[in-house]
Amino acid sequence: MNARTTRALQCSAALVAAGLTLTACGSGGDSSSGQSQSGSFTGRGPITYVSGKDTTGVVQKVIDRWNELHPKEKVTVIDLPTDADSQRQQMIQNAETKSDAYTVLSLDAVWTSEFAAHQWIAKLPEQQFPLSSMLKPVVETAKYRGSLYAAPYISNGGVLYYRTDLLKKAGISQPPITWAEMTADCAKIKKLPEAKDMSCYAGQLQKYEGLTVNFAEAVNSAGGVITDADGKPDVNTPAAKKGLDFLVDSLKDGTIPKEGITYQEEDGRQAFQNGKLIFHRNWPYVYALAEKSKVAGKYAVAPLPGLNGVGASSLGGSNLALSSYAKNKATALDFMKFFTDEESATTFLKDAAFAPPYTALYDDKTLVKQYPYLPVLKESILNAVPRPRVVQYGDVTSAIQQEAYAALTGSKTSAEALKDLQKDLQKATAQ
Repeated sequence: MNARTTRALQCSAALVAAGLTLTACGSGGDSSSGQSQSGSFTGRGPITYVSGKDTTGVVQKVIDRWNELHPKEKVTVIDLPTDADSQRQQMIQNAETKSDAYTVLSLDAVWTSEFAAHQWIAKLPEQQFPLSSMLKPVVETAKYRGSLYAAPYISNGGVLYYRTDLLKKAGISQPPITWAEMTADCAKIKKLPEAKDMSCYAGQLQKYEGLTVNFAEAVNSAGGVITDADGKPDVNTPAAKKGLDFLVDSLKDGTIPKEGITYQEEDGRQAFQNGKLIFHRNWPYVYALAEKSKVAGKYAVAPLPGLNGVGASSLGGSNLALSSYAKNKATALDFMKFFTDEESATTFLKDAAFAPPYTALYDDKTLVKQYPYLPVLKESILNAVPRPRVVQYGDVTSAIQQEAYAALTGSKTSAEALKDLQKDLQKATAQ
């Protein structure tokens, strides 16, 4: 065991004893730029962590601890807007100017191909990350053309939050597994005096990345696809139309409240926590926050419903990537390794209900007892369908949002929107 390994283990033990695992040990050093070539990462000193605004508070707490231990290698958090589209735009703008202002990027899992293909992020040393201990679909989101360009940080699978107290009072023993069952359950529940003013269901239908996710889930859950196994667009199909029709018809008949078309993740979370929704599609982070709300102890998590059975989630998540133009890459790599290790993932799970990338955490009996949604979440991730993994992802998601929103607002029929979307996607993926 070399001195460096011994020191890392000593530091890790000290941190565990202190009750915090999301930290790292390292020495201060120079602040040279450190171009990464074939796994060579040089330069030590201050770095930045760039991400959408953390609504849980746990990320900043962890970074504060890192900074206490690494006064010469401090991490400064740069908060970007909460919506994914704005985050992506600002990261791209930074990369296009070759600025070193951004060091470690928290990328939406679906952006890896785009950022790697444009050489905006550095290729990472795969052997330095415990990828074999992670869920395979999660690892694949961090790769481009067989090489690792990001470190899996948190995964994500869409799940259905539902009011257990209301289902029980209405005589419903199990959460719905189909859209028709969910609608029928809502009708029964809304006959209860305490539920008469509640809405049935909402996801994320505002015109942003969340709409791409919800549209993809509806299409996949009806047996359709956006792109086929070869990456070719195939969205103008009867199955895809059934999926889009579910969203369109649900807005028309009030299953989804009219304000649901303005919802992003936080809007829907607040609505569910404030007792305005019976069912709600969102990510696992909501679980921990809802436990501190007026619906605490009155809800549970189930798989997303679909047309004829359990639906399919879009594969979500965030991976850490290293800007090609950053300084202090040695510090950045150390920070990324500790920030994404299994102990860190456990901390994020316990403090913020972030979905871990590590398989073992989903099978840990103690954790499952404490977080009963873990088995549902694991299945959601393993059966999830990735959004199109294409280099021109910005053009693809923009086209999806444009046409899906047109159908939801009634400016186009579902058939017209899908026909136009097929053409747009063919053009975008041909570039």
